[in-house]
Amino acid sequence: MSDPRLIVALDYPDARGALALAGRLDPTLCRLKVGKELYTAAGPGLVEKLRQSGFGVFLDLKYHDIPNTVAGACRAASELGVWMINVHALGGRAMMTAAREALAGHPDRPKLTAVTLLTSMGAADMEEVGLAGSPQESVTRLARLAQACGLDGVVCSPREAAELRRLCRRDFCLVTPGIRPADAAQDDQQRIATPRQAVASGADYLVIGRPVTRAPDPLAALNAIANEIAQS
Repeated sequence: MSDPRLIVALDYPDARGALALAGRLDPTLCRLKVGKELYTAAGPGLVEKLRQSGFGVFLDLKYHDIPNTVAGACRAASELGVWMINVHALGGRAMMTAAREALAGHPDRPKLTAVTLLTSMGAADMEEVGLAGSPQESVTRLARLAQACGLDGVVCSPREAAELRRLCRRDFCLVTPGIRPADAAQDDQQRIATPRQAVASGADYLVIGRPVTRAPDPLAALNAIANEIAQS
């Protein structure tokens, strides 16, 4: 079974646009990420349609609540047959442990990852909400906590990937958004990298959105990125 390293973010407001794009992509080259807006609009039915089309689905809902609530949400997500789900590491040890335990014993459990720090946040944003230290220090602290709680990996900026790869065990997967080909616009991401830079830093899976979803030929754009990774 193929294990594509690219995850295309389906940042659409409804199922129509998401399914239209999925129909132009190849499930052997990528998985698909369904986030809050799309899931709220289209629900589990969309996830099922994407799975029926052969795509692995990353359900990117970033659960962050009391441990019992997050555990229940993780169990419900696992019943959808998704490939990966995530929680917020800032929810703390008890919450992340409850999420992991909720998936234990599931015959085909999804990978469980934790968001460390949103890639849209810089040092000034952290200071404003009372988070001490630099983005790198915060990401490192939260990633090590997620690993200690038995999670499968973290979502982090590619700029932090090299340090996390050095500090964390090899099978602890690093999922990196903020991926932009060299000639693409930065958009609203601050801590970004090219696909080649991310892979060189130790990233396992790369999340990419607008450079593929807004390309005139999304499959060609996806192939170009996959080729860049293969040559890294």
